[in-house]
Amino acid sequence: MRIFVTGASGFVGGAAAKHFAARGHDVRAMSRSEASDEKIRALGATPVRCDLADVSASHLDGADAVVHCAAFVEQWGPIDAWKRFNIDGTAHTLKAAREAGAKRFIHISTESVLWRGQHLRGVDETYPRAPNSPYPYSWTKARAEELVEAANAPAFLTIILRPRFIWGPGDTTLLPTIERMMKIGQWMWINHGQAKTSTTHIANLVHAIELALTKGNGGQAYFVLDDGVRTMKEIISAIAATRGIKLPDKSVPSWLADTMAGVMEGAWRTFNLKGEPLTRFGAMIMSRDSVLIDAKARRELGYAPVISVEEGLRQLSAA
Repeated sequence: MRIFVTGASGFVGGAAAKHFAARGHDVRAMSRSEASDEKIRALGATPVRCDLADVSASHLDGADAVVHCAAFVEQWGPIDAWKRFNIDGTAHTLKAAREAGAKRFIHISTESVLWRGQHLRGVDETYPRAPNSPYPYSWTKARAEELVEAANAPAFLTIILRPRFIWGPGDTTLLPTIERMMKIGQWMWINHGQAKTSTTHIANLVHAIELALTKGNGGQAYFVLDDGVRTMKEIISAIAATRGIKLPDKSVPSWLADTMAGVMEGAWRTFNLKGEPLTRFGAMIMSRDSVLIDAKARRELGYAPVISVEEGLRQLSAA
């Protein structure tokens, strides 16, 4: 199968491209630079020079399926960045995929499409999206999902996968953030890290992507999760421990973190300050429960985790 992957220079896209190339698929991947070309070739894939703004059917070159992983996932950035990457980029990629004759479009989304600042407890895919969320990442990913859902057609099946708290080897966000904040002495918990969370090991997400190449119902969203629920403190401390890092117990209440984040965002925008502030989204995501249900993926995709959290942690420690 010829598979076109966006975001292959990143965590999820890179893992997917490497997995499919190793299994003998013809993997082509969006690339914006020579450095990205090298990363993609190292994965066993073929780089295709284009980006989310100019991708066309010719770049996809007869792809059977598109795995759309590219997104602007930063918590801080230019005001228009989330829309350009997450909404407009998805629209361009959908158009290119349809015109290229691709049969499947697998969109990597997130539970963040549901966030308005509330807890998520025992939530499945019937829970309403938040296209008017106060958080740019959430509302742009929610609207991107709407585009993907609307594009579904008998000859062009679209599948939405929603992981939560992606972790594992190759992580470019969590461990680097922990290491950076520990180095400058700024790590602290919110509400002592007691928020409960579902998680998704990268191997389990890649397994779900592979299943979605041939299974699932078009126009549907699926949560993809590890087994079990843990507190933020439990899972983040365990991941940090795989690098020999012991996180301090220092904590602030959620009301204070939310207030600080709002003030800091306003100051950073007003005065164009350097660096990244604590964001409202960052404060929220660390203090609200996110307990999700993946029964739909197990039923319709045949999904089940291929690695446990415990084994994933053992592998990280040994790496």
